[in-house]
Amino acid sequence: MDAKRIIFIGAGAVGSYLGGWLSHTGHDVTLVDPWHLQVETVRRDGLRVSGPHEPFTARPRMFHLHESERVAREPLFDIGFVAVKAYDTSWAAHFIKRFVKPGGYYVSAQNTWTDPAVAEAVGAKNAIGLVMSSISVSMMEAGKVERPGSTRRRDHGHDVFRAGEHDGAITSRLHELIEMLDPIDAGKVTSNLWGERWAKLCQNSMGNPVVALADAGMATISKDARGRELQIRLASESARVGIAAGFKIENFGGAPAQQWADASNGAVFEELDAVIAEKGGGNDWRPSMGQDVLKGRQTEINQMNGHVLKVAGDLNIDEPVTAATVEMVRAIDAGSIKPGLANVEKVLRNAGY
Repeated sequence: MDAKRIIFIGAGAVGSYLGGWLSHTGHDVTLVDPWHLQVETVRRDGLRVSGPHEPFTARPRMFHLHESERVAREPLFDIGFVAVKAYDTSWAAHFIKRFVKPGGYYVSAQNTWTDPAVAEAVGAKNAIGLVMSSISVSMMEAGKVERPGSTRRRDHGHDVFRAGEHDGAITSRLHELIEMLDPIDAGKVTSNLWGERWAKLCQNSMGNPVVALADAGMATISKDARGRELQIRLASESARVGIAAGFKIENFGGAPAQQWADASNGAVFEELDAVIAEKGGGNDWRPSMGQDVLKGRQTEINQMNGHVLKVAGDLNIDEPVTAATVEMVRAIDAGSIKPGLANVEKVLRNAGY
């Protein structure tokens, strides 16, 4: 396909991994980020990308946030990616819209429920939601981004990238985006952006905060019975809220959404417990919120489980485990509680389990 001019606002783990790959495959990529060391390292040494593929060093252009006036003097871009933390979505979307040409489009490559904020800034007709399913990336040092595992998800029949329009239409630009991302891993276009987005929200909500509050990797938590229980109960509450809200939730976490929602049934709980227990022998990876806690930076708890809690409140649905989890991670963010495995038991007991 023709090379595209692409700009990213946000060059953390996701922005660097996607931007690095798009640069590596021939697109004209510009990254903009406020992290001084990241900008200077990539300028000097390039961006080192590793994962279930041959490692490579990409050479995208890199700018400090305050250097945006230099970028503004250039021709406009075809595509703008918003790849910042969810709590920075609004200003980032307003920031990037000055750099994309009329007829171009904007991609929310983020976790949580960010699409409405992007649409408010750039217009829903100009925005695409990109849900990234079962993919983890990490950036623990400047200029180096990595993805765990030895095989791509396509090798297991899984579509990582799911691109959708806000109105459910299937458009040529969705196919274009998936084609651009195909060298990274498999993808598909979807008419069910909101169901895909809520499924990813459920997946994130059952894993991210548990890793964050426990200060442990996913494999470690999945070996522990109470760690598995906390994941199941968070998934169940998130699924019940999404179903009540009317979303057609795609499968997540190795099971249908309705099965997670029915986890209060003892037999169903045992089935789900076995699904999670199988992951105990896998990679002890820490998803994004766990990485945030290690770095001492603010988590996305308010935009992740906090969003589930807000929708639950609007629907008058009680979410005791989600509420206790949000309270715990907020306390860790504030520095009043230290992360540790004992917090898993505290959350479950506070929620009445």
